[in-house]
Amino acid sequence: MSDEVKRGLDGVTVSESRLSYIDGEAGELGYRGYAIEDFAREASYEEVLSLLWNGEWPTRSERDAFAARLADQRTLDPAVHDLIAELADRDANPMAAMRTVVSTLSAYDPDIGADPDDREANLSKGCRITAKLPTALAAFARRRNGEDPVSPRAELDHAANFLYMLNDEGPEDVAAEAFDTALVLHADHGLNASTFSSMVTTSTMSDIHSGVTSAIGTLAGALHGGANQNVMRMLKEIDDSGKEPREWIEDAVAAGERVPGFGHRVYSVRDPRAAILETYSKRLGETAGDPRWYDYSVTIEEYMADEKGLSPNVDFYSASMYYQMGIPMDLYTPIFAVSRVGGWIAHMLEQYEDNRLIRPLARYVGERDREFVPIDER
Repeated sequence: MSDEVKRGLDGVTVSESRLSYIDGEAGELGYRGYAIEDFAREASYEEVLSLLWNGEWPTRSERDAFAARLADQRTLDPAVHDLIAELADRDANPMAAMRTVVSTLSAYDPDIGADPDDREANLSKGCRITAKLPTALAAFARRRNGEDPVSPRAELDHAANFLYMLNDEGPEDVAAEAFDTALVLHADHGLNASTFSSMVTTSTMSDIHSGVTSAIGTLAGALHGGANQNVMRMLKEIDDSGKEPREWIEDAVAAGERVPGFGHRVYSVRDPRAAILETYSKRLGETAGDPRWYDYSVTIEEYMADEKGLSPNVDFYSASMYYQMGIPMDLYTPIFAVSRVGGWIAHMLEQYEDNRLIRPLARYVGERDREFVPIDER
């Protein structure tokens, strides 16, 4: 056994997975062996969930049945709505609210008493959590604005239904398509911090709700989720400054400020998801007749590539996309959870299949052989 300490588990392989493939040097990402460029614009989030959870693309009838199953689970118990109202009244952080809601959902799940490794029960629980999380987030957003929640519509797909519940109006086609693609691209990404925390929880033979609760708590950290919020704040600062974007970014870099949305723990080249989301940022700007957010982003990307040799990650263009959909900035990370919950559940299902308690070691570097002193002699 090596005595070398790997801070942050850098370069340490701790499990095997059949879910997502990442080549950071080549800028490649795939789910179950399929490159995202081949399906991200065509396959719905429901199809991708079916692929991740079941291993194969669904047929049309299987997709329709799976989508209907999700749609049937979107409503929340009145007591959960009461909890959301209380959290909104207390101006809770949206991620803290979602963490609390998921934990509470376990009390209303009919399969909560099933064995932790009962695959069918876990799939049912996964469907309920995935279906209810967007309803809870939209309800929370509306409650804190003094508005009543909007009931889900079964005829809308997962992405369009969330935008409808959030804004109380059906989204334009380009917005629904863009949001669905964003959900697809955020659904899974290897052994990231939140996925790993869900697997650690699962490895103790705890339940799916506990695993998702752990993952949301992990995603809430500034070093994991939240980068796209900072990207949008930056774009708005540029807009408010009266400076040309190139001038603004030059001044910011000269002042030692960190430019959000660039660099990635895995990718050494451009994040393949950024290239896809860039097209939707542009389309949304063109549809609205206001391309400035996209234009600012392009200028910043060009500067960072030329001057710093850095490429954008998935957060960079998702920021302007969400903003143009009318989504409040502090909901960007919860939306990440709305998508990534599908990947978390897939990894937990995989963990249950061949489980071993995740229990790494830590090297003790403190003092030893110290003499105990009774409290009256200290």
